[in-house]
Amino acid sequence: MRRGLRYPDEVTILRPSNDSTPEAEPGGHERPGSITAALHHQPFRRIWIGQLASNVGTWMQNIVLGILAFQLTGEAWFIGVVTFAQLGPMLVVSPIGGAIADRFDRRRVLIGAAAIQVALSLALAAIALDETPSKALIVLIVAGIGICASIYTPALSAMLPTLVGRRDLQGAVALNSAAMNISRVVGPILGGAIAQLGGVPLVFTINAASYLVAVWAIATVDVDFSPKGHHGQSPWEQLREGFRIAAHDPVLKRVLLTISTFSLCSLVFIYQMPLIVERHLDVSEFTYTLLFATFAIGAALGAIAMGSWLVGVNRWATTRVALVAFAVGLTVFTLATELPAAFIGVFIAGATYFALVTALSTILQLQVDDHVRGRVMGLWMMGWAGLVPLGGLIAGPAIDAVGINPVLLAGAAVALALAAVLREPAGARA
Repeated sequence: MRRGLRYPDEVTILRPSNDSTPEAEPGGHERPGSITAALHHQPFRRIWIGQLASNVGTWMQNIVLGILAFQLTGEAWFIGVVTFAQLGPMLVVSPIGGAIADRFDRRRVLIGAAAIQVALSLALAAIALDETPSKALIVLIVAGIGICASIYTPALSAMLPTLVGRRDLQGAVALNSAAMNISRVVGPILGGAIAQLGGVPLVFTINAASYLVAVWAIATVDVDFSPKGHHGQSPWEQLREGFRIAAHDPVLKRVLLTISTFSLCSLVFIYQMPLIVERHLDVSEFTYTLLFATFAIGAALGAIAMGSWLVGVNRWATTRVALVAFAVGLTVFTLATELPAAFIGVFIAGATYFALVTALSTILQLQVDDHVRGRVMGLWMMGWAGLVPLGGLIAGPAIDAVGINPVLLAGAAVALALAAVLREPAGARA
């Protein structure tokens, strides 16, 4: 009997051997599942470039929002509120977004959600022109952007097998993770510099323009964006089916529970970096930007490693090792009183965080059938991105009451516990 996480009445969902997921053009002679193999697929390549541009704009905005939130109050709780407004909709809306992706033309869903985010980012720029911008309006607009992202992201994730085929999924997932984290390096640097030179509203305006690059890529690729999971069901029946399949498949359930627990308990440090920098390290806002960029560089390299020399390594084993190493990195960062140790700790935390995210996301994509892919990816986004702001919201008052070190060390302990109990269940395709 396997040891590790146990669930009552596990039922493996049986699938036909000839999975209906369409295969894209072959990835040449590159190693299957590698980054270079994924890049041989022209539709994926174009959409990846569009997403990279959009993500850079998003992280320009995110870094300025975090600093603005801290400047307006000087308290951890408001950083938590803004973070929750931005990512909290993932907790509720992502499963609905996944159902939309399985029911409606995904090209229209993606372009529509992006267009609304353009308008809301421009509204945020207008609000920020005020010398004392309304905190309530900032939270409401950021929440609107978060709702659109909760619809956009599951639809985009559901398109990956169509863009590259199952053969090269790991490389595509790794590249998406790398793009997200390259933008976390470039975006904060550009955002901080542009905010200093041209002001906060300019940063929000540039972010609005960056969405248009993603819209162009989605509008011009020649692939099948049609929904795969309608089958005459009502929207409510579709939503219930996604939850039911995730609950009955031991692989999907284990992946979703692992990422959900980790996101809720172990990632508080990401959005509390401004407070850590000011109270523990006593350095400037620019140093905070460098620390965040170091975290993002580590995350990008961790994702790239999963799409290159770690392609053939068992993904469950990779996840366990990454959880342990993450706990070490987070502990070093938490206890650091000098900058060199802080940079080392945050780099390790970033690299191992996205190694495990890439591994778990690939397992999930390979396990799920296309007719329910949008809804399962919506559940993934709910667990991965949606629970991070909830954790931040819960942690904010705790940090104000007992200090940040106990909260972050508790997150490291949770990562270690997950590594101790996580095992590959029977019926795993990956």
